[in-house]
Amino acid sequence: MQGALERALQAAGTSARPVAAGRTDKGVHARMQVIGMRLREFAPELLLQRLRTQALPGLGFSFARMAPRSFHPQWSASAKEYRYRIWLGNGSNPWSSCSWAPSDDPRFSHRTVDAKLMALLLERCKGTRDFVCFHESSSPRRLRSIRSARLVELGGGLFEARFTGDRFARYQVRYLIGSAVAVAMGQLSATDFCAALDDGRPIARVRAPAHGLILWEVQYPPGQDPFSPADRSRPEQLPVELPFAEGLTI
Repeated sequence: MQGALERALQAAGTSARPVAAGRTDKGVHARMQVIGMRLREFAPELLLQRLRTQALPGLGFSFARMAPRSFHPQWSASAKEYRYRIWLGNGSNPWSSCSWAPSDDPRFSHRTVDAKLMALLLERCKGTRDFVCFHESSSPRRLRSIRSARLVELGGGLFEARFTGDRFARYQVRYLIGSAVAVAMGQLSATDFCAALDDGRPIARVRAPAHGLILWEVQYPPGQDPFSPADRSRPEQLPVELPFAEGLTI
């Protein structure tokens, strides 16, 4: 997507280099990825208008905002929210392109997920740790804080795990989800999961697939945030269907 964005900016008439709030894995959805650049050729509103005239599959543009001069999409961020969609319904998964059905995964031999246990495990993820057992070694070891973690039932067999934290390492959410599912399906003990969280004790962790994950939003402190509450709740031109729909009843 980065290459497509850079080509779209060139076609719109600017040589500005975009800087993102962070990277997402291949296959991960992003509802609110934030891009910053120093635009000299014309007003941000004109850039947005030109970008919207281009056909870019899978890539849309909602806002163009003037930000404080000290603003940086990544380093100014105070938190990020990720959401992971999980299908626990019976029969075929109608949202297979943007949610994970663990019971169909060969690793779990068609077992069922204990949703209540999974909700407790996600709640247990809150706190400040290095999460060393739940991210790739390519990410540096450092303290990271998960401020909230909960499982929400959207209806019709679709659930959503929601994480908000100050920073996330590579694959961190996917390892937390996959390993919590392994516990909730009886293939990993809750004791071992909690020991991995608290003491960094190695476990047979599981990485959930990328396509169920959404970068929901990037948050900034007052005085740095270019976006209003209305911008965040209803971004312009955001598709109303999954994977971005909220409170959906199927």
